[in-house]
Amino acid sequence: MPVNNRIAARADVMKEWRHHLHRHPELMYDVPETAAYVAAKLRAFGCDEVVEGLGQTGVVGIIKGGKGDGPMVGLRSDMDALPILEETGAAHGSTKPGMMHACGHDGHMAMLLGAAEHLCETRGFAGSVAVIFQPAEEGGAGAKAMMDDGLFERFDIQEVYGMHNYPGIPVGEFSIKPGPLMAATDLFEMTITGQGGHAARPHKGVDPIVASAQIVMAVQTIASRNADPLESVVVSITTIHAGDADNVIPERVKMSGTVRTLIPEMRDLAQSRFEAIVASTAQAFGCEADIEYRRCYPVVVNHDRETDFAASIASKIAGADKVDTDVAPVMGGEDFAYMLEVKPGAFIFTGNGEDSANLHSPHYDFNDNAIPVGASYWVELVETRLAG
Repeated sequence: MPVNNRIAARADVMKEWRHHLHRHPELMYDVPETAAYVAAKLRAFGCDEVVEGLGQTGVVGIIKGGKGDGPMVGLRSDMDALPILEETGAAHGSTKPGMMHACGHDGHMAMLLGAAEHLCETRGFAGSVAVIFQPAEEGGAGAKAMMDDGLFERFDIQEVYGMHNYPGIPVGEFSIKPGPLMAATDLFEMTITGQGGHAARPHKGVDPIVASAQIVMAVQTIASRNADPLESVVVSITTIHAGDADNVIPERVKMSGTVRTLIPEMRDLAQSRFEAIVASTAQAFGCEADIEYRRCYPVVVNHDRETDFAASIASKIAGADKVDTDVAPVMGGEDFAYMLEVKPGAFIFTGNGEDSANLHSPHYDFNDNAIPVGASYWVELVETRLAG
């Protein structure tokens, strides 16, 4: 089937929801306005239960089907924005300088709200649906926080599904694969300490900038010389801070960044080699290295049966030729991985348009034309999985 007709008829309303959410972005767990907006909509739709404050600010709505008993399926959306100054020039642009929905979570919420409204009205399924709106996907592990707060104990969710927009894929198309889909995301901070002094007398000090420059290049050999060429690993140093004057060699340099991998063995290798290379390179230049290496989101691993099922639903919406079932894994991270570690399910990408700006760009904006597509996917998934 194509886009659901009832949902298509509500496209303008869902777009207004999205624009409201886009105008009022909030960060991490501090999403009270967003959570209240979502909860109010779910109550207005007629959800059988609406729970707020799960995982600090998460919201869950329960919708019971009209065809009798059956399992409970979870559908998840993220809610938080990013600390980015918006440069889209859109009429619905952020009203909060330095905050914007630069990853499409406003669109994700609109799609799931649209599906929730439809499911509350029709209830053409057996069993129950949990619509999950989580905070702090952008680095705060909000999915884990909701789980730690009893998400899966309080609600008997047997399977869980997630979706994310993807720039570069045409609107109306989907991409998915079984197994590893998105990378584990590890973060590091390090301080390289030398001996400061006058820039004209470098021989009287120990320059941590020179050591740090060597470290930046040396850690790239993890990918080029330590990793199996057929496996994936990314090491990116993304911040470097040192010094305050052009005639002073600073005492220390602070750097931070991220390591991304797709399998546990590579994750272990990358960490051990990173720590060894940084420490030994610093020592070789007479400096000391203090390293804090933190393992964050695990790999997003789609379950085989649920991935096949999700792909079949996407094919009903878009047509089989518009669903890529062997998409290459991406090195971005996603905390939906925590849910997939404990429940069977699948994560899918839906197109945001070939000309869309990249995620996390100040020029990015969610494509409103994708909202009915995503909402239809959610509805068809529920009505097929819980057909009774």
